[in-house]
Amino acid sequence: MPIIVNLDVMMAKRKMSLNELSEKVGLTLSNLSILKTGKAKAIRFSTLEAICEVLNCQPADILEYAKDNNADK
Repeated sequence: MPIIVNLDVMMAKRKMSLNELSEKVGLTLSNLSILKTGKAKAIRFSTLEAICEVLNCQPADILEYAKDNNADK
């Protein structure tokens, strides 16, 4: 998938655990874990906004586009 989720990187930079982020954002651990591992199919803007507010970052700090080299095949 060409969208890379760097949530774990931002959490490490902010020295925040998944449990702490879960409590502050109001999402379940399982939903945050799915997002963190890049297995999520979508994210609500309200969720992204809450994560960015808690981690004091921009959406681009969490989500990255990487060209899928297999798309041409």
